[in-house]
Amino acid sequence: QAYSGTPPEEKEKIVWVRFENADLNDTSRNMEFHEIHSTGNEPPLLLMIGYSDGMQVWSIPISGEAQELFSVRHGPVRAARILPAPHISAQKCDNFAEKRPLLGVCKSIGSSGTSPPYCCVDLYSLRTGEMVKSIQFKTPIYDLHCNKRILVVVLQEKIAAFDSCTFTKKFFVTSCYPCPGPNMNPIALGSRWLAYAENKLIRCHQSRGGACGDNIQSYTATVISAAKTIKSGLTMVGKVVTQLTGTLPAGGSEEELLAPSNLRRSPLVPGIVTIIDTHTVAEGQVLVSEDSDSDGIVAHFPAHEKPICCMAFNPSGMLLVTTDTLGHDFHVFQILTHPWSSSQSAVHHLYTLHRGETEAKVQDISFSHDCRWVVVSTLRGTSHVFPINPYGGQPCVRTHMSPRVVNRMSRFQKSAGLEEIEQELTSKQGGRCSPVPGLSSSPSGSPLHGKLNSQDTYNNFTNNNPGNPRLLPLPSLTVVLPLAQIKQPMTLGTITKRTGPYLFGAGCFSIKAPCKSKPAPQISPSKSVGGEFCVAAVFGSSRSWFANNSGLKREKDQSKQFVVESLYIISCYGSLVEHVLEPRPLSTAPKISDDTPLEMVTCPRASWTLVRTPQWNELQPPFNANHPLLLAADAVQYYQYLLAGLVPPGSPGPITRHESYDSLASDHSGQEDEEWLSQVEIVTHTGPHRRLWMGPQFQFKTIHPSGQTTVISSSSSVLQSHGPSDTPQPLLDFDTDDLDLNSLRIQPVRSEPVSMPGSPRPAAERRAGSTVIDAAS
Repeated sequence: QAYSGTPPEEKEKIVWVRFENADLNDTSRNMEFHEIHSTGNEPPLLLMIGYSDGMQVWSIPISGEAQELFSVRHGPVRAARILPAPHISAQKCDNFAEKRPLLGVCKSIGSSGTSPPYCCVDLYSLRTGEMVKSIQFKTPIYDLHCNKRILVVVLQEKIAAFDSCTFTKKFFVTSCYPCPGPNMNPIALGSRWLAYAENKLIRCHQSRGGACGDNIQSYTATVISAAKTIKSGLTMVGKVVTQLTGTLPAGGSEEELLAPSNLRRSPLVPGIVTIIDTHTVAEGQVLVSEDSDSDGIVAHFPAHEKPICCMAFNPSGMLLVTTDTLGHDFHVFQILTHPWSSSQSAVHHLYTLHRGETEAKVQDISFSHDCRWVVVSTLRGTSHVFPINPYGGQPCVRTHMSPRVVNRMSRFQKSAGLEEIEQELTSKQGGRCSPVPGLSSSPSGSPLHGKLNSQDTYNNFTNNNPGNPRLLPLPSLTVVLPLAQIKQPMTLGTITKRTGPYLFGAGCFSIKAPCKSKPAPQISPSKSVGGEFCVAAVFGSSRSWFANNSGLKREKDQSKQFVVESLYIISCYGSLVEHVLEPRPLSTAPKISDDTPLEMVTCPRASWTLVRTPQWNELQPPFNANHPLLLAADAVQYYQYLLAGLVPPGSPGPITRHESYDSLASDHSGQEDEEWLSQVEIVTHTGPHRRLWMGPQFQFKTIHPSGQTTVISSSSSVLQSHGPSDTPQPLLDFDTDDLDLNSLRIQPVRSEPVSMPGSPRPAAERRAGSTVIDAAS
């Protein structure tokens, strides 16, 4: 319609957009996707759109035909989640198994109707259409998060977590740092860990490492900061003048007087992150204080100097990306935990992703499945694509131009022994300036760096333990600039010049124009929508092949392996665009090698118009049994029952392996058998688990005492190496009372000259003298 010139239909106003992870696209628990590489069966994209009246759920399978799964108009929705089937075991059953899948919704008018707006979470069954649970709160809810074990409700400065099987309260946090927005209380929920912004730094729980100082102030930043300084100086002058002339409003002066006293009473510290383990944390309130123990606290560290605005874990849950309210730099941390306490954990600041010098609020962070790419979207409508490595180091041709993740060190670096050389250098120089990533320490001159002492470095090298990543030296910090910045256009037609749309499904067309085609002039979204422009991004397999090659089969297209998955971006106009990302070596580089930096070409390939019009019918539960969300929930629940060793409900008569075991283990023998088995395990594996070759390396040498026989330990100073090639052993004190040092020949015995062929020595002497070579020399 936009191209034919007919007047466009009225569209409903979109308030928020989000890509959802649910049972439908859960590759780890949905058996349908376990044979991805053989069948070509890939998970669909699941997309949620929140309107000013109601919400909508879309699925875009690999075929590219968008399918509407849910649509309702029941007033504005602030947050919604499709809850995944919970993790169950023999001890823990799912109370709502026959009602799943469940949709958690936070609406302006809750189920009770009397409570204030956005103050309750209603859980609806998509199978039966009824509301199965309502959780009421006194203050407004800002967001919902969920995983296989908990449902997390985010309130202002508070977090409440509920069990996924029973929806009873598990734990709550009340010490969150207030953020101005768009996320009022930013959190990140992985498969097990929960990260949130703490309002103070507790030294006894602080982890090693944390944020390093960003020493990358460009010319633009200097100019901007200078302008801010001038502005603040003028403001102060203005205040002094008004105070002298007595024209300051009364309210203002009271606020000025009250502010410092509040700060003195409870100094809130911005930029602190606490990560808790949702499995082991105690029930009730989670309190990080000097008096509390560190049960369940995984890490506690400073991430920024400004308040935190947005956070996200990568798919494995080991990397955490944090952004602050300024939005200049985004930090990537690697979390290395210690089972004892959070103060023993290490937080490696691997990357600073530098966006720019202007302020921007981050609304969405998304990782690729292999964690080599991260996309950060701001409220200006721009998505920034950064290359990273899960283990740190500079992204280059070797790391990002192959379809698979490569090791941290190339074969050449390993075989050349560069690591050992660098290690010796860093140990001598105090671990500061190493060009090899992962070996030099990060710049610890930052005020945020705590708990870095020389004792750790000494222990690390004297204990012959350079491999413990929690100990120093910390890996070096890498500053990465975005390889691509994709800005969402105002309308679909301004993406690129069109050469004939191929319409199918829910209004999808393919854009066949080359990447070089010049986009039409864009209206800046910041002027049109009050400066805020909601977008969401996700990585996924390409779906544009169907539009371009409708006659070809899928297998032929799959033979060409893409280095990067396609990037899907949905804007607040309801247009979902697939962008193809093609990284390549820097074109200005004189010679292409493994370490050549990257550049990227992006090109929009296909688009779906998913925004609904007021004339569309609603699509409400109860749904049929063949609805995709219900089929996925059934498949995952069945798999969960099998994993837990339980009989799935409604399964046929034949006895499963678990059931037959239960029937054989009768009541009188079951307990004893289990106890006996556990004892066998313990007795046969008496510790310590130490391989013989992991022990210390001994050197045995003969000592000729002149007076008495003395036994000396192999590591005493008397046995210091005699050859120049031996490594020096650490000096250990030993008892000198009963040891006559004068009786020992400390000086090495002079070696006799080796007999050479043709030497003038007698033959008899040559025959008698044999050459002994020390194996250690």
